[in-house]
Amino acid sequence: MSNAANDKRIDYIEFPASDVARTRQFYEAVFGWKFEDYGPDYTSFVDGRINGGFYKSDAVGQGPSPLVVMYGADLEATEERVKQAGGRIVREIFSFPGGRRFEFTDPSGNRLAVWSE
Repeated sequence: MSNAANDKRIDYIEFPASDVARTRQFYEAVFGWKFEDYGPDYTSFVDGRINGGFYKSDAVGQGPSPLVVMYGADLEATEERVKQAGGRIVREIFSFPGGRRFEFTDPSGNRLAVWSE
């Protein structure tokens, strides 16, 4: 049985994590994602729009990867939550045509961004 409505859309995304439990705690604290653990080396998440997971890996940050960009209605508040949860801001809030964003690394070293109008 096919799901034609989701044809050609990102359905699931996986990230490496050097510490799966700490990475889970980070995303729960900053973005409120819901998680389900599948043993100590894998956890899946639901953010309300897309599903994904984090898997145990010692090769985090050892090469280029896509930049996942999330939306944040209050960019400054989101940036502060990232810092408080142990994330590292790697590019402060900046403007671009259509909005503003910042980039950060999570506790495992994955680089992501948050944007707003």
